[in-house]
Amino acid sequence: MPDYSIRPIIGLEIHVQLSTRSKLFCNCKVEFAAEPNSRVCPVCMGMPGTLPVMNRTAFEHSVKAGLALNCKVAPFTKWDRKSYYYPDLPKNYQISQYDLPLSHDGHFDIPLGDGSIKAIGIIRAHLEEDAGKNMHEGLDHTRVDLNRTGTPLLEIVTQPDLANADEAYAFCTELQRLVRFLGISEADMQKGQMRFEPNVNVAITQDGREYRTPISEVKNLNSFRSVRLAIRYEIDRQIKAWEADHDYTLQKKGKMNFGWNDAKEVTEFQRGKEESHDYRYFPDPDLVPVTTDDAFLDRMRRQVGELPLAKQRRFIDEYGMTEKDCEIILADRETSVLYEDAMESGVEAKTLTKHFVGIWNHLASAADTTVGKLGMPASCFSELVKLVNAGTISATAASQVAERIYQTRDKEGTSSPLETAKQLGVIQERDEAALQSWVDEAFQKNPQAIQDALSSKEKKVKAAAGFLRGQVMRISQGKADPRLAGELIEKKIDELKARQN
Repeated sequence: MPDYSIRPIIGLEIHVQLSTRSKLFCNCKVEFAAEPNSRVCPVCMGMPGTLPVMNRTAFEHSVKAGLALNCKVAPFTKWDRKSYYYPDLPKNYQISQYDLPLSHDGHFDIPLGDGSIKAIGIIRAHLEEDAGKNMHEGLDHTRVDLNRTGTPLLEIVTQPDLANADEAYAFCTELQRLVRFLGISEADMQKGQMRFEPNVNVAITQDGREYRTPISEVKNLNSFRSVRLAIRYEIDRQIKAWEADHDYTLQKKGKMNFGWNDAKEVTEFQRGKEESHDYRYFPDPDLVPVTTDDAFLDRMRRQVGELPLAKQRRFIDEYGMTEKDCEIILADRETSVLYEDAMESGVEAKTLTKHFVGIWNHLASAADTTVGKLGMPASCFSELVKLVNAGTISATAASQVAERIYQTRDKEGTSSPLETAKQLGVIQERDEAALQSWVDEAFQKNPQAIQDALSSKEKKVKAAAGFLRGQVMRISQGKADPRLAGELIEKKIDELKARQN
């Protein structure tokens, strides 16, 4: 057992690419995987004499994020030049924000494994432009693609309030859900639209004295798995480094940048980390400051609305959803609004939820979208639920009806579920006389099942009843109402038992 105690200290820097049609300070289109250097202009390439113009949508997206993170939104904010040289930064500076960030001093609630909620402090969330991309994998030289240069980024910096890798993982997943729900970012990590940079060190207490290991910033992680693994690895690596040398401290070694080797699952030292003064920040003379007023902030707050975590708690309480259900129904704002619009017609929540996470989510996944973006009216969802619960169609037929409605929505307009069910011939027969004839036929053709149904063994009786109902469905070609058929089968079995006795 070690004679010391440890306390990990973890903060996150997150870069979120905002969903805008054009770049932050020019009209170049934002497009993933376009031909290299085909989405550039003199402004984003830093040509002399060019003047940037701010993208209003990017600013509004950033304000929404700040409000959702419970931050104070600055009434006055300016743009700063952050000077550094990289081949993919043609201006030799990045337009960012320094001492007057767009939003600051907030907190973000995350769910923990034990069901509790933890508030993580937010130091700042500011707007800045992205750099380009250096490409050198598989090459004997480096190529530079400037298409990404000038893309709007929201940089979010947390307080070092995260206690372990699992809390960091929860923060990252919940943040992705938030920005997607707000509609301000697709946050597709495979496309580099959301990148994480954990800052990790460890407070080690031995014999009443506290040592703090150097802060490691692990750069540009693009998966939740990498975030969790990199933090765990860094904590373990730093403890071992301190055990080997008690001078391995922040005071003596400073801050360091590391990369993550995903194949080896280790961090690799890159360089010492710069401090703020090394970037020679100064106000950008080509961009005017931005001011906000109460009317603008009120409008942004209304657009933010109820946040995903609060909505999840309410959906679980009011509609009996599971957390897994909420992952799908709260995938975006449109889906959650559509669900509640359908609920307003008085349908039963359990079946509606089942349809959303099953039938409709299957169609949405095949179309690479979400249920809310399928383009279907709420009335279609609620009517389908009513048809199933009334026994007009079976649960199996509901899938056929939904698929036909979705496939034909553009050609013929959106047909009602009832009309579609009639066209498909899946309306369940509820005429008792017709059902009775099918039940009689099933009994006549299956004497062994009748014998089992009259047995004293409960398992045999139950299996026989289920078999006979299946036979009724086969004879009726799926048109029989299973519930009514089951009732008639039980009634006939009871009559046969009475005669037997």
